[in-house]
Amino acid sequence: MHDTLSSLVERAMTGLPRPLEFYLLEHSRLPGPRANLELANDVAYLLATASAEHPQAVLSLIKTFSNGDRQLVTSGTPEEFVMLCGIVSAGACASVRSEWREQITELLNHYACSSSWRVREAVSTAFQHLLSADTRMTLECLLQLAQSHNFLQQRAAVAAIAEPRLLYGPELCEDALQLQRIVLEQLARVPALERKNEDFRVLRRALGYTLSVVTAALPEKGFALMRECALWNDHDVHWILRENMKKKRIAKFTQEIARVTELLP
Repeated sequence: MHDTLSSLVERAMTGLPRPLEFYLLEHSRLPGPRANLELANDVAYLLATASAEHPQAVLSLIKTFSNGDRQLVTSGTPEEFVMLCGIVSAGACASVRSEWREQITELLNHYACSSSWRVREAVSTAFQHLLSADTRMTLECLLQLAQSHNFLQQRAAVAAIAEPRLLYGPELCEDALQLQRIVLEQLARVPALERKNEDFRVLRRALGYTLSVVTAALPEKGFALMRECALWNDHDVHWILRENMKKKRIAKFTQEIARVTELLP
């Protein structure tokens, strides 16, 4: 981690946040194919550490970075990267400061609906920080998102939990699979006209990989859900199943994949 970044965070704690913001803008790698996610994670780690001694300064900085322009930030710009850093940092900091979790969750619920895919990914990362720190509380939040009628919030629920390093125990895997089921059932009930909505397509693409992540961790029940879904006679659900069965993470389950495939039209 760069000494320069550490010193800029220290200066931000004394009421001078602009040099840190300029540094993030300069090193964002945007516009470009890939944002500087390593830098975003470093900032999140430093702010989480600093929150022990400077809680108000850290919270103020997070709000400045993440709330500055709400959803008006332009995709693929350095300004989008600053917002991304604020959101990832929010999750990291709330993971060590329990009293922040309610307000940070509200912020994440808001940005789950962002038109920026990078911001939406930052929301998933932030929720993953919270899942590591307070699994039960965060799962309850994700369940509320999964049961909402907002396609992008539903997407946040399934994407946040679809992280292999988090699926370390059968109980969490069961919860993760239940979230996939809830959102798949919601999707299957969406009227045909609403399926032309871009937000619906974003959700469909997410489900096109998240189900296989959870199935890799809980194969017997994951494939059972896939077989059940195959019988729903829904073309979007069928597309989701086919996309998941292409993933290398479950390629070794050849017989199970064949059983699902036989049920598809």
